[in-house]
Amino acid sequence: MRLAILTSRVRVEEKLLVEALRQRSIEFDLIDDGELLFDLAQPQERWHRYDAVLCRSVSQSRGLAVLHVLEHWGIPVFNSAAVTALCNDKLLTTLALIRAGLPVPRTLLAFDAERALEGIESVGYPAVLKPVTGSWGRLLARVNDRDAAEAVLEHQETLGSYQHHIHYIQQHVDKPNRDIRAFVIGDRTICAIYRTSAHWVTNTARGAVTDNCPVTPELDSLCTRAARAVGGGILAVDVFEDPERGLLVNEINGTMEFRNSIAPTGVNIPQEMIEYVLSNVREGVAL
Repeated sequence: MRLAILTSRVRVEEKLLVEALRQRSIEFDLIDDGELLFDLAQPQERWHRYDAVLCRSVSQSRGLAVLHVLEHWGIPVFNSAAVTALCNDKLLTTLALIRAGLPVPRTLLAFDAERALEGIESVGYPAVLKPVTGSWGRLLARVNDRDAAEAVLEHQETLGSYQHHIHYIQQHVDKPNRDIRAFVIGDRTICAIYRTSAHWVTNTARGAVTDNCPVTPELDSLCTRAARAVGGGILAVDVFEDPERGLLVNEINGTMEFRNSIAPTGVNIPQEMIEYVLSNVREGVAL
C-alpha cells in the first residue's frame, strides 16, 4: 500500500496525517501541487504507484484541477473531484442541501447591486454577504443597515473579482456565540466541536475557542444526511443553532482543518481519515 498526500504547504494537519501513516507503516509521498506539470494526453506512470491520493491542497482551484486530472487517469482520489467542486462552492452546496430537504439559513442570490439590496432588505437586517468561494471566514460581511449594505455592495461591484459579483445573501442566524463543526467520515459523524467566539464569525482561523460537542442522534442524522447530499467522503459539516428553527446546515468543507479538534473530542481524526481511505482502497471503491 502506498498513498500520496497532495499539499500546497505542510501544516500541522499534514504532519498529523504523516504521523498516522508512519504509525501504520504505510508508505507515502508528500507532493507539492505547485511543482506539478501535466501532459493531459500522456498519463504519468508515477501516479500509478499510488493506491490513492488524499488531497490537502490549500488552493481550492489548484487542488480541484489536480483531482480532475488524476480521476481522468483512473487514480483513486479522496475526496472526489465532484464532491470537492460542490463543497468549494457555497451556491452549489446550498442547492444540494435544499434538494435533499435539509434545513439551511434562508439564502438569496443576485447578480446586480440593486437586486441584491432588495434581497437584503427582504431577509431583514442584519444580513450576511458571502463570496460563493473561499474559506477561513474571509470576506464575510454582516450588514446592519442600508448604508452598510450599499457600501459593501459597491466594494464588491468595484473591487471584487467576478465571483464577488454573484451576491450570496444569507439571513443572519442569532446563534449563541458559537457554531458546531461536525466531522463526518463515510457514514459516521465521528466527533463534533463547538466553536465559540465573541465575534459573530466563529471560525477557529478567526480566534474561536473549541470545546467538545456531544454527537446526539439528531446531530448525527443531520450531518450524515448533509454529507450524503454532497456525495460523501471526508467532510466537515458546519451547523448553526437557530433559536426558532433548531439545527441548520450552513456549509460543508471538503479539506477541513482539524488540529484544534483532536484534544477536545478525544478522537484521533487523522487516523480515522487514513482508515477510511485504506478501507475504500481495499474494497476497490474510488470516490
